[in-house]
Amino acid sequence: MRTTAFCAALSGALALTALSVPAAQADTVVGDTTVSNIVVNGGKDVVIGTTNKVTFKVTFTASDPSGIEDGESYLYKGTWSDPSAFWSDDRDEDTTCAAGTKVTCTTTYTITPEYDLYGDVSAGAWRAGAYAKATDGNSAKKTNLGGFSLKRYAKLTVNASPEPVTKGKAITVTGKLTRASWNDRAYHGYTGQSVKLQFRKAGSSTYSTVKTISTNSYGNLKTTVTASTDGYWRYCFPGSSTTASAAATGDFVDVK
Repeated sequence: MRTTAFCAALSGALALTALSVPAAQADTVVGDTTVSNIVVNGGKDVVIGTTNKVTFKVTFTASDPSGIEDGESYLYKGTWSDPSAFWSDDRDEDTTCAAGTKVTCTTTYTITPEYDLYGDVSAGAWRAGAYAKATDGNSAKKTNLGGFSLKRYAKLTVNASPEPVTKGKAITVTGKLTRASWNDRAYHGYTGQSVKLQFRKAGSSTYSTVKTISTNSYGNLKTTVTASTDGYWRYCFPGSSTTASAAATGDFVDVK
């Protein structure tokens, strides 16, 4: 949001899942069964911190003239034949398929950072596949049906001072950007990242971007602006391919 939308409504996901090894055979179709339209977490990133379980759903469409008996989904990073990380539901109750000849199947995944992640290398682009079995014995398994991003949770702080300040004088705005590490389950400074400094005038509901600065080698932020009117200052991080977006809670400065 430049005024930035992602800063106004941050979203996260919490989850757990079961691990298994992909079958040697990739795409297989027996008869007229089909699987398609896979969606992970409603099309949003899956964002995981250091301790909390994260739960999300995977849905896909399965069809067969005889009806669908059951299904399964697969999430993997890398290639199907040689994934660096792999999740699937290895229990029948983890995936439910509605009754009918063309139905929606839903898998619920729950991820515990301590047990289900493979370190920071797990962050980034993942792929998704699905399997369905029909009541007449036909089946279909398709890999690479869709994808999603698995991201590390980020935190952002801000402090604007002095408070109050004389109009026309300098305000110093400091802060820090950190992100979850799945290697040691702690938060560390995120270095060299572009972060927006934003201002919301008192009485307004909209933030506007004033300038963009970068975090230092410790994830710290510091800049100065000229005081003009009462309002709230915050930092906003748009996110990266491995890390979720984050926005600090606005810090109010009274301008005299």
